[in-house]
Amino acid sequence: MTSQENEVLLRSLTPSVLGILVRRGADFAAAEDAVQDALVEAVRVWPADPPRDPKGWLVTVAWRKFLDATRADAARRRREDLVDEEPAPGPAPAADDTLQLYFLCAHPSLTPSSAVALTLRAVGGLTTRQIAQAYLVPEATMAQRISRAKRTVSGVRFDQPGDVATVLRVLYLVFNEGYSGDVDLAAEAIRLTRQLAAAIDLPEVAGLLALMLLHHARRAARTAPDGSLVPLAEQDRGRWDTKLIAEGVEVLQAALARDRLGEFQAQAAIAALHADAPTAEETDWVQIVEWYDELVRLTDSPVVRLNRAVAVGEADGPRAGLAALAALDDSLPRHAAVAAYLHERDGDMVTAARLYAEAARKAPNLAERDHLTRQAARLNARRCR
Repeated sequence: MTSQENEVLLRSLTPSVLGILVRRGADFAAAEDAVQDALVEAVRVWPADPPRDPKGWLVTVAWRKFLDATRADAARRRREDLVDEEPAPGPAPAADDTLQLYFLCAHPSLTPSSAVALTLRAVGGLTTRQIAQAYLVPEATMAQRISRAKRTVSGVRFDQPGDVATVLRVLYLVFNEGYSGDVDLAAEAIRLTRQLAAAIDLPEVAGLLALMLLHHARRAARTAPDGSLVPLAEQDRGRWDTKLIAEGVEVLQAALARDRLGEFQAQAAIAALHADAPTAEETDWVQIVEWYDELVRLTDSPVVRLNRAVAVGEADGPRAGLAALAALDDSLPRHAAVAAYLHERDGDMVTAARLYAEAARKAPNLAERDHLTRQAARLNARRCR
């Protein structure tokens, strides 16, 4: 087995091994540290001496690491009643506690950033260094964040039911981080959501998976060779991943057939309509508006209403879109960018250029700022001809 295959296997086994230690009586923080130590040992030992039962090997080594750490800490002697007897080596229990770990890592007492970091560490099996690199923060900062999160959830009972909606929001946050460093967080989020979908049979879990697959299918076409953003309407659709699109549509259709609509299913339906259009001009905007109406009903989110205004502008004309936009708070993120686009479509280049420049100043990242700045410069140059 190659080192890359070993890494994939180790990451897939991490949550179930951690769950077994917690079931045996280890608190979450100590168990997670022990599992990480066992993973390091596996990376060192497995290439020369691969185990017949990788999961059983990890459980045995992690439990011994936990015992060593517990016995070395005089302040924790009261735990000796739990750990005096080491379970005999043998096949690991078949029970998979991955789902409970998802719930634990998305505990409502955690901030979103801490929940994401803990999910990537405990369920995803990533190292602190990898997570820190992905979030562009110092490793020491990320280590403190994860340590605080582990302490927060250590006292939570492992058998308490969790909130699926919170888990899905955390996974979607991971997905939207995209790619940074040596960890592809979008791909990692898809892997974890597949794992969750296999463990829990809910349409909205499938809806999130479909949404991720459909968005990820367009990834290669989203940026030009120079790194600049390429808007959806201008993307080379020949670069879209048709296999991912087909899988996403299939997963979505199965979820929608169960008639328990949720916001991720509705978002996936919109993404599927974009993916289904051979060209931007052939996009079924009328149906997209109808799905946005469903999303508004489900969420009443100002951001959803903002995106709906764009769709209305495409379906019924830019003035209808501007009318929908007028009902929204102009302090909303991307409000100025949407207004600029609709004014340009309506032929008001002066207002559009001004709004593109305003949107660029408010842009959350460099790529978006550069894109909006170019849009303003393009319209200003056209006016000067």
